[in-house]
Amino acid sequence: MSFDGVFTHAMIQELKTEVLSGRISKIHQPYENEVVLVIRARGKNKRLLLSAHPSYARVQLTEIAYGNPETPPNFVMMLRKYLEGAILESIHQIENDRVIHFTFSKRNELGDLQNIVLIVELMGRHSTIVLLNKETGKILDAIKHIGSSQNTYRSLLPGVDYVAPPLQTQRNPFEIEKEAIFHRLSQAEELTGNYLQQQFQGFGRDTADELAYRFAQRPNEKMAVWTDFFSAIDHIQPTLTTVGQKEYFTPILYENLANQTTKVMSYETLSQLLDAFYGDKAEKDRVKQQGSELLRKMENELKRNKTKLKKRQKTLADSENAEEFRRDGELLTTFMTQVPRGASKVELPNYYEENQLLTIQLNPALSPNQNAQKYFQKYQKLKNAVKLIGQQIQETKDEIAYLESVLAQLEIAGPMDLSVIKEELTEQGYIRKRKNKKQKQEKKSQPERFLSSDGTQLLVGKNNLQNDQLTLRTAKKTDYWLHAKDIPGSHVIIKSDDPTQETILEAAELAAFYSKYRHSAQVPVDVVQVKHIRKPNGAKPGYVIYENQKTVYVTPEEATVESLKEK
Repeated sequence: MSFDGVFTHAMIQELKTEVLSGRISKIHQPYENEVVLVIRARGKNKRLLLSAHPSYARVQLTEIAYGNPETPPNFVMMLRKYLEGAILESIHQIENDRVIHFTFSKRNELGDLQNIVLIVELMGRHSTIVLLNKETGKILDAIKHIGSSQNTYRSLLPGVDYVAPPLQTQRNPFEIEKEAIFHRLSQAEELTGNYLQQQFQGFGRDTADELAYRFAQRPNEKMAVWTDFFSAIDHIQPTLTTVGQKEYFTPILYENLANQTTKVMSYETLSQLLDAFYGDKAEKDRVKQQGSELLRKMENELKRNKTKLKKRQKTLADSENAEEFRRDGELLTTFMTQVPRGASKVELPNYYEENQLLTIQLNPALSPNQNAQKYFQKYQKLKNAVKLIGQQIQETKDEIAYLESVLAQLEIAGPMDLSVIKEELTEQGYIRKRKNKKQKQEKKSQPERFLSSDGTQLLVGKNNLQNDQLTLRTAKKTDYWLHAKDIPGSHVIIKSDDPTQETILEAAELAAFYSKYRHSAQVPVDVVQVKHIRKPNGAKPGYVIYENQKTVYVTPEEATVESLKEK
């Protein structure tokens, strides 16, 4: 479902119990449209995520670790100026709309107490975060600057008066009188989701359809259905429901979804629910945005190398005909007087094959002697090339395999992995190194850690540098190594010298899942002890050769991977 007014209402109740009266200790803006406030409340640090992302706008507490950009954006600098050390006095939803006011108190430079409001508007592509001086009503700053030329209704610029979004005409379902509810429900010929959205404020489509479904189940108990539904909202049961390929997050179990579901998962809090729903989606979107240039560069490099491979393979094929070029040159030299000038071809007796007539192609612009020399030059060029072409073809194939492995890693990379992949590509010369003496050394991302069903540790490299580190340095010679057979993917290490068959199959699922064929069935995965692996001199990162392997076939399931990660 969308983050509608009903879900916003439930989320605010959760936030009030968790962070109200807390003090802001840190503020980050990890991405263009998202802010993280670290709030010290009830003896714990809690990360409050405020997102104005056009597709993933939301407000929640999060357990996901977000990076802190080296150079803070202007908006986060303003937030730090006005809000660091501030106390969160109140959290207020405007009617049942997706507009939330966080009111903070803090003393200014003169020691006077001032109230600052952080307004979060969750409105799809129009979502925004606004920092407001409560006394003056003036905007201090906004995460997205909107001028009058972009929006004639209001401007979101520092120094202008804050104008709230247009008010909705529907009634707030949490505050409307019972008589008015009964009147509106009784007026309808049919209580459809569309009708409920027209009458009551803050109903997303999924919420409206759920309420309509409940009315249809108990058509003569409209007020009882209404009361039961909103009582349940105040006693949340965060639920993630999967219908086919689509997921829905809801504050309680929605019965109409449960009847057509393939999977239902419950969570303790709404914030944990949103972490589960948005975590991977938002990560992939950020990787797509941040890594788009990297992805395009690697795809172009791969295309260039595939073209190079075709040319070299053609040169190899031509080299097999090198003797024919020498033969044609010798025949032209021997029978030079029989070759007419300006001809495009000539037939000459081939004394290598009992004087059978042989047609030789000519360049009309060249003399007979020049045509002969041209054939000798082609022969010599191919003869020289054949010495190197085999090696060059292998080098190009290795290059293609490496680039495909990088592209496969970009598909599964998180935002924090991008910097490591970029560093690797810089070392390999694909990206120009930028000189910046002030640049801090970023903390490298670590391999993913899992536990098998019997408690054995499983390690998964998420990029080629991690793969090399895992296989060649971290792993013991007696540990077991897995990799999707002849497919770009991650190195997986089983930290055991005698793993069970169940552990091997679970590790194989990880190797298959973190490979190019993660969505395929019966993926072949090679299993071998680390002592049988070696890295050739000068080989690209992540490339190793091995022997004595066994191959198992598995079908990767995301649920299995998640269960191993949770352990």
